[in-house]
Amino acid sequence: MKPPAVALDNITALSPIYRTVISPEYEDENGHMNMRWYLAIFDDAGYPLAASLGLTPEFHAQHGTGGFDLEHHLHYLSEVAVGDTVAIYARLLGRSAKRIHYMMFMVNETRGALAATLECVNSFADLTVRRTAPYPEKISRQIDALLAEHSRLGWEAPVCGVMGP
Repeated sequence: MKPPAVALDNITALSPIYRTVISPEYEDENGHMNMRWYLAIFDDAGYPLAASLGLTPEFHAQHGTGGFDLEHHLHYLSEVAVGDTVAIYARLLGRSAKRIHYMMFMVNETRGALAATLECVNSFADLTVRRTAPYPEKISRQIDALLAEHSRLGWEAPVCGVMGP
């Protein structure tokens, strides 16, 4: 089922966290970007999102930590073609001691359309034991600050309804 519509202006009022131009190798036999590349682009955008929370590669290397995606829900909403420029916007939805729940929005800037949404639950991980772990206090504060900012937005995120931290 298609998620509830969100006005493009609401999404683009957030700051983009990632932008890319779709390369020719992403095209499939139907003449548009193959579905596998949507997730790849969302994955690439996850690194700047994590870094905005203080979860940089340097932090992880120093502390022996990382992140595990636990669940995804991806909606394909409109076609993306080779040469199109897409931007990714992120919105935090909730958190627990070990997990964040967020959405990413892929906006096709070339065509002025929302191309896809990704809803995700991600967990902080202690890689020395390969288990989920509570966020350190400093990271928790950064998550809470962004979550508070996103909680004040005047629109509902089009969540699938079965995911959460």
